[in-house]
Amino acid sequence: MDFFAHHLLSVILYTPLVGALLLLFVPRESEGAHRVVGNLFGVLGFLVSLPLLRWFKPGWSGFAFEENTAWIPSIGARYHLGVDGISLLLVMLTTFLGMIAILSSWSAIKQRQKEYYILLLLLQTGMIGVFVSLDFFLFYVFWEVMLVPMYFLIGVWGSDRRLYAAIKFFLYTLAGSVVMLLAILALYFYAPAADGTRTFDVPTLLAAAQTFSDPLKVWLFWGFFFAFAIKVPMFPFHTWLPDAHTEAPTAGSVILAGVLLKMGTYGFIRFSLPLLPADAAMRAKIIHIVIVLSLIGIIYGAIVSLMQKDMKRLIAYSSVSHLGFCTLGIFALNPNGLAGSVLQQINHGISTGALFLIVGVLYERRHTRLISEFGGLATPMPNFAAIYLIISLSSLGMPLLNGFIGEFTILQGAFQVSKAWAAWGSLGVVLGAAYLLWLYQRVMFGPVTQFANEELPDLNLREYATLVPLVILAFWIGIYPKPFFAYIERPVQRIVEQVNPRFYQAERTQAPTAEIPAVAAETK
Repeated sequence: MDFFAHHLLSVILYTPLVGALLLLFVPRESEGAHRVVGNLFGVLGFLVSLPLLRWFKPGWSGFAFEENTAWIPSIGARYHLGVDGISLLLVMLTTFLGMIAILSSWSAIKQRQKEYYILLLLLQTGMIGVFVSLDFFLFYVFWEVMLVPMYFLIGVWGSDRRLYAAIKFFLYTLAGSVVMLLAILALYFYAPAADGTRTFDVPTLLAAAQTFSDPLKVWLFWGFFFAFAIKVPMFPFHTWLPDAHTEAPTAGSVILAGVLLKMGTYGFIRFSLPLLPADAAMRAKIIHIVIVLSLIGIIYGAIVSLMQKDMKRLIAYSSVSHLGFCTLGIFALNPNGLAGSVLQQINHGISTGALFLIVGVLYERRHTRLISEFGGLATPMPNFAAIYLIISLSSLGMPLLNGFIGEFTILQGAFQVSKAWAAWGSLGVVLGAAYLLWLYQRVMFGPVTQFANEELPDLNLREYATLVPLVILAFWIGIYPKPFFAYIERPVQRIVEQVNPRFYQAERTQAPTAEIPAVAAETK
């Protein structure tokens, strides 16, 4: 137990990898064994992450469960892991959605099952590694490792245009990764070397970056920004996402929407914010650019969603809109905006992951995702219709469900800086309700439109097992979000104190608004 307690993050990180290695020795002919082992390690990966919630104290300052040992001494790379409240929630989201995504593949994948489950488990390890790495070299390794399994999941088990979508996803993400590598190397070489030894340690390099000149910090910011904006994806770097979502298998879409996109927003919080220049005018220009792109993404993604004929493509564009809220909250640079953004990242993983599972249920029965092929499904599938309605209301931000808490807190943070930001963001909420309710009405209500829809079976036990936990979480966060905010309160406070100290100065002097003066002046 002592080993488990002192190496908890390594256990969580490598449990899926152990499952992938064991699958290598399972004979290809034993198809049932592949599914059993894959699901076993999916569940086990979630179970070993539960002690994080029990042992992590919400008031802790800094990183917990740290492991820090020498890895490649010649270049200063170390095996350094750790989590704070923000990365802890994202790790839990990864293990939870990973377990559900693997279970959703039980009957959907019939060919090359061995390779499929190996890649899913490898992907799980890569995503967890990104969230727990506190060494830039280690972080970049996991960031790149994650690309390969997702490329093959889309390219081998995807739909008709899978190769196009897989290559587009790979090239976009790789282009951002190369620019980020240059920014990491710049940090590495410009930071002063203690005792003549350079390091890739994240806290050390970000602390050293505070002494850099503002022009250098601006270049470093945009280097990281390019990689993270592609991953989110922000407008106008979003065009890979609808293709990847549409062509990916159901589990791939769940993981892509639920976890992979959060790697971009996590990168903004962990790496980009500390690199904002100290000069108020330069900082205000950067923030305005990012906020404008976020607001365009919110409204553009929602409008384009209204025009889609394919259900998966509609949900994919909705992710562009919802992630725009997350970046809006991050760059409001105040506790409400940042805390709301982190919670909304969790909410998006729950709601949009569930929407892709719902589309997967219909696709397994009808082998089509076209909205025009469905209608009146509430008659043959009443339980499915009830769960689908709850998830749709969750995604559009209905009170008492999770989406409302995140969007409300983000808009509250945006309003503290600029009423115009909050107003434009609110328009995205209205449009979100429009496309989600329009989709639900077309698919669920009215008479059954086709003979093939009349005998569709309702949800089976396995499908309940994938959807009901997400429904429970949606209600839990919507009704009682306090435990989730408790985890992120301290790290959010630490980040705001570092990147926007004027917020707390204004709070102490009871200023009417807690905003960056240069930002406020320009918006007014």
